[in-house]
Amino acid sequence: MSLPSERIQELGLVLPPAPPPAGVYRPILVVDNFLYVSGQSPMLPDGTLYKGRVGDTLTLEEGKKGARQVALTMLSTITTHFGDVNRIKRLVKTLGMVNSHPDFIQHPLVINGFSELMADVFGRENGIGVRSAVGMILPDGIAVEIEAMFELHN
Repeated sequence: MSLPSERIQELGLVLPPAPPPAGVYRPILVVDNFLYVSGQSPMLPDGTLYKGRVGDTLTLEEGKKGARQVALTMLSTITTHFGDVNRIKRLVKTLGMVNSHPDFIQHPLVINGFSELMADVFGRENGIGVRSAVGMILPDGIAVEIEAMFELHN
């Protein structure tokens, strides 16, 4: 399989600008052999946010599109604040948060938009880790927020 940076090119992915921190936190943090990425929003290529509430103003498929956009934002944040995505060995943990109507119950299907893109970039073996997917109210009306932890190559 190709390197992650090559897969990004092969897939024709367009990374949005990395968002600046919206509070008192670090976008990324390396501890030992792990890269932690703070919660990422679905930043669009023009710098605006993908907003809406799944099960209300957004359909399941539109929510999944938002989760995929978070994956692109996360790759941008990693590239901007960490550097070479090829230093990532595997995705370890994903916490997916969906801005959803209280009656919406398909949060895992929304977060699949993130997970499928990570599998495309890092391969199924290394791009799929453990995961949680929950519904909640998110800041600024964003559709999805995702944080993740990656293992780095030695």
